[in-house]
Amino acid sequence: MTPASSSVRDVLAANLRRERTRRGLSLSELSRLSKIGKATLSQLESATGNPTIETVFSLSRALEMPISDLLDTRRTDTVTVVRAADAEVLSGEGVDLRPLQRIETGGVIMELYDQQVRADSRQPSLGHAGTEHTVVQSGTLAVEVDGHRVELGAGDYVSFDASLPHCYAAPDGPVHSVLLLHYRSGAGEPQERHGAPH
Repeated sequence: MTPASSSVRDVLAANLRRERTRRGLSLSELSRLSKIGKATLSQLESATGNPTIETVFSLSRALEMPISDLLDTRRTDTVTVVRAADAEVLSGEGVDLRPLQRIETGGVIMELYDQQVRADSRQPSLGHAGTEHTVVQSGTLAVEVDGHRVELGAGDYVSFDASLPHCYAAPDGPVHSVLLLHYRSGAGEPQERHGAPH
């Protein structure tokens, strides 16, 4: 089991507080940008809240930063092994994500996740930073991006701009897939804002 000090809840709390302070945002401002209630944000920052996929992706979108900057999945070992039993699961409405690795190279950040879509469920997203790549390992995955729908089987791959509204669904039983998110250089830097994010 992962020590409490490195739990998703504790790591998100510390990173969220640090990032909000660094950008000079109040809880009210971050609440407006992320569409997450101020009380919920306060709980997340005090490590008493229960972070979900929807919450983390909303924060990623509002702060325009990689998800791994919020979850701090960086590892520095020469050989990295992530045991399924040791990786904390971040659950959402229809998907369970296990962060496996963050890779930084040539000004590009990549995040690798084990993704399981639960049977007869949907995981909608309003969009978030990065480009999303998914390879289906087993099952049939329905992917809808900005109104366009495709179905993928084992071995199939899809890629799209993750800032677009999208949804994963598993209409014929559970789906096991690998999710890779990659971000352009400069993701996560404070941006000058003129009104609400798109």
